Amino acid sequence: MTRIFSLFFVFSIILVSCNPEPKSSNIVRKERAEPQFREDGRLRIMNREKTDTIRELRIEIVEKNMDIQYGMMHRKSMDPNTGMLFIMPEERPQSFYMKNTYVSLDIIYINRNREIVSIVEKAEPLSEKSLPSGAAALYVLEVIGGYCAQHGIGRGMTVEFERNP
Repeated sequence: MTRIFSLFFVFSIILVSCNPEPKSSNIVRKERAEPQFREDGRLRIMNREKTDTIRELRIEIVEKNMDIQYGMMHRKSMDPNTGMLFIMPEERPQSFYMKNTYVSLDIIYINRNREIVSIVEKAEPLSEKSLPSGAAALYVLEVIGGYCAQHGIGRGMTVEFERNP
């Protein structure tokens, strides 16, 4: 009985391995679903004196390495009142790129004192060009391209954020 089962098993493997792959025209590829915004908290961009709020955003917060790597990839739209805040593992010069990112972004680099140290404005979608911070940053905020120019956001301003309960 064991021998019959073994022969049946071997025959099945041979049969499966001889079965040709379907032609590529017959393969149905699924579109990758666009990731949806997840509101994790709120962020305020403050003037240099920390006395006035310039803008307030709903933010998605990412801090796990895999989530940081994925970021805004595969998103085809972005509400102008939202942003993605990356909390990096350590403060150091950072660099992002726009691989698989379909919308132009302003990338705001922020140090441990929550001060904006540099901004890359209107980063080119789908580009793999390195976009370095030029200074040590612990946080990185991504907003829709052109946001900083539209609202007068620049170096030296500060941010405050809190997580949703």
